[in-house]
Amino acid sequence: MKKQGKVWGETARIFAGNNVEIHRIVGNKGGWCSKHFHTHKYNMFFCESGVLRITEWKEDSGTMDETMLRSCDSCVVPPGNYHKFDVMEDCVAYEIYWVTLDSSDINREDHGSSGKE
Repeated sequence: MKKQGKVWGETARIFAGNNVEIHRIVGNKGGWCSKHFHTHKYNMFFCESGVLRITEWKEDSGTMDETMLRSCDSCVVPPGNYHKFDVMEDCVAYEIYWVTLDSSDINREDHGSSGKE
């Protein structure tokens, strides 16, 4: 597990495979991450200890939500929504990222042939 220092604390990727990635974060009270969004990834926050506030700007409705996470609380931010977190109390949390495959993700130029025409 390789730790990476951040202005708000530290993060460490503990798993990455196929379409899932898990990071353990240790946040220092008063710290916050940048406002950002992911093009394809869902971002779940799971709080193990402390308090983490998640702010999400919803792309579809133009509204903003704030969710306070305490021990064993979680929330999910879908792709395309700006979000950030604020560390309200020193915390340990996990970020779980995943992508979903879209079964309709195909753009056909033709429809093939049986070769019997």
